[in-house]
Amino acid sequence: MRDVTRVVLAPDKFKGSLSAVNVCAALSLGLGDLGDAVSAASLPVADGGDGTVDAALTAGFRRVPMTVSGPTGARHDTYFAIRDDLAILELATVCGLQRLPDGILRPMTSTTRGFGEAILYALGMGARTIVLGVGGSASTDGGAGMLQALGLRALDAHGTAVRDGAVGLGDVRMISVAELAPELREARFVLASDVDNPLIGPDGAAIRYGPQKGASAQEIVRMEDALEAWGEAVAGTVGFDARYMHGAGAAGGVGFAALSVLQAEARPGIELMLDLLGFDEVVRGADLVITGEGSLDAQSLHGKAPVGVARAAARAGVATIAVCGRLEASLAELNDAGIRRAYSLMELEPDEERCMRNAASLLRELCSTRLRADVVRSA
Repeated sequence: MRDVTRVVLAPDKFKGSLSAVNVCAALSLGLGDLGDAVSAASLPVADGGDGTVDAALTAGFRRVPMTVSGPTGARHDTYFAIRDDLAILELATVCGLQRLPDGILRPMTSTTRGFGEAILYALGMGARTIVLGVGGSASTDGGAGMLQALGLRALDAHGTAVRDGAVGLGDVRMISVAELAPELREARFVLASDVDNPLIGPDGAAIRYGPQKGASAQEIVRMEDALEAWGEAVAGTVGFDARYMHGAGAAGGVGFAALSVLQAEARPGIELMLDLLGFDEVVRGADLVITGEGSLDAQSLHGKAPVGVARAAARAGVATIAVCGRLEASLAELNDAGIRRAYSLMELEPDEERCMRNAASLLRELCSTRLRADVVRSA
């Protein structure tokens, strides 16, 4: 038996409670309570949504501040991550739901224009490979705002620029890409998302995700019609139809815009981030991996961060256990996904509100009590 058990901490965020970085910190404290026999390496992860840039920063990327437009057009300060000529942008912190003033949903008028501004910032800093993390969107504008910030012109029947947001998409009659920023031709784009939905149809951006952004049944019909018109116009202009490609429906259609106009390569967000963060190197020689997220359920077992971590760990011959706030997956489902077992904070605190409020201390307690046997057994 080895003297020290080497554990790799690779959780995603506990949404509404703790960032992935803070989850790692709490787990580290809990493992520290077990004494010097345990060594922990922290590698907070993300799947393209909230926390993607912060995960990159912990892995040695540099923080670059910028000022961009939020989903309502209001300017705000945020940042992206860069290393050499590789930049990582996160839509959630640029123009996502968290940037809506007072949290008021605006499904028809929210725009992704700020994300295009962020791309220009990255290009200006010398980035030539740009990762687009597109979770947490507030908009369903088909990526039109992003492309307009990059120089695309979307005009109505009178030759006037259409309004921002889904409300303007249905008016698009002509598109011009002649004024797109020339720097785009020198850049390679990678779409990082856990969404494989198409732009339109029953599983598309409007019908599947519109309700989450506050759209009424009537607004969803308008959105779907608008996305169909927008998609047809873009396809006719660029000579490439990405409407039904996997990932086109990501972030209210930003995926479609990236795939069709920016010619982005689509990759599962967690796989891409694990590559960029150097997970394979970190996990080499480890005894155990601890992953997790706020809610471990059927959705988590369909391409989300914990499963991506478990699969990558399995390739290195390392077992994975998970921690979460709420557990709604059976042991058989967990095992099928490569997770040996999972522990829920609600085992310690069944009241959901108190559980979320005290997640850090509960994670520490969970580590030093329930996880003790797993950590010792892995040595």
